[in-house]
Amino acid sequence: MITTELIKELRDKTGVSIMQCKKALESVGGDMAKALVVLQKKGSEVTSKKSDRKIGAGLISTYVHTDGTVAAMVEVVCETDFVARNQEFKDFAYNVAMQVVAMNPTFLTMGEITEADKKTASEVFEEEVKNKPAELREKILEGKLHSYFKDKVLLEQSFIKNPDSTIRNLVESATQKFGEKIEITRFTRFSVMGR
Repeated sequence: MITTELIKELRDKTGVSIMQCKKALESVGGDMAKALVVLQKKGSEVTSKKSDRKIGAGLISTYVHTDGTVAAMVEVVCETDFVARNQEFKDFAYNVAMQVVAMNPTFLTMGEITEADKKTASEVFEEEVKNKPAELREKILEGKLHSYFKDKVLLEQSFIKNPDSTIRNLVESATQKFGEKIEITRFTRFSVMGR
């Protein structure tokens, strides 16, 4: 049986509308873990459907760490001013800025990684896999490169407040919640004396 408490718990975890939470829970017989997967999948579908929409609004959010030595500034865009002024959208942008401070990403997307960056990392990891069986070397090297760059790409990083979710999942969830195309377009991290 799907209770109001169960729907509320899923809504608190995802921020998605009550109706979408209820439908997700109904589709999986009330299983919370499966409902989370259903909503994440739906979020990805919604994001891809909205990918060709025009961005016309957004905001810049900042986060300064409590000791004042590290800060970040992020630009998050959406389709309308109505969403950009929404407190939940502002909280989303603030969380992204906090992520940038905590995890110090180098790139926004995997597509920003240059061939020179890939070559440098490959040279380091090739040394580590040189004694592995020849038929496995390429696969192991690929895995090491993906793991290394995943931590350096903002959209691929695990969200610091919920390690089960990535920043990409957070963007997809926001797109689903607000019903608009949402993107993180750029970020900058500042630190005193290289912290």
